[in-house]
Amino acid sequence: MQDYGTILCVDDSEAILTALRLCLSGTFREVLTLTDPEQILKTMATNEVDIVLLDMNFSLGVNSGQEGLLWLRTLRKHYPDTPVVLLTAYAEVDLAVRGLKTGAADFVVKPWDNDELVHRLRDVLEQSARIEPLERVEQEHIRRAIDHNRGNLSKAAEQLGIARQTLYNKLKSKN
Repeated sequence: MQDYGTILCVDDSEAILTALRLCLSGTFREVLTLTDPEQILKTMATNEVDIVLLDMNFSLGVNSGQEGLLWLRTLRKHYPDTPVVLLTAYAEVDLAVRGLKTGAADFVVKPWDNDELVHRLRDVLEQSARIEPLERVEQEHIRRAIDHNRGNLSKAAEQLGIARQTLYNKLKSKN
């Protein structure tokens, strides 16, 4: 079986972490677990973590997902290249969308199917390991700059730090 490196699982339930450890130990070289999200950055600073599985709720009786989104933003800021998969018992579409827009790679609902969880984590890692061709990355970046500037090519070129004519040429070359 392929070694998928180290996964960090963060959940306030020790029982959930035990189940994750048993489920994932055959796929990952190392399964790190934390019940306290305050330890995430310290743990990641001292361990090479390939992927994070992050619960959305840590306070008893709270199920808004705001804590998970806060920690997701923190991880995106400090470790932008480490994929984060969100884990929650509350399968709300709105929460999933907010998580994905905040930078989560995927969203898993408790209780999970073990085979499906492993499959999704592998897919996320394999996707994050792919290197996109430079031309495709450049075209996507240009598209986002144009969208951000509501179609104003002059402003988009300025934001990209290129001449307007260069932007026009790049747009022509993709067609």
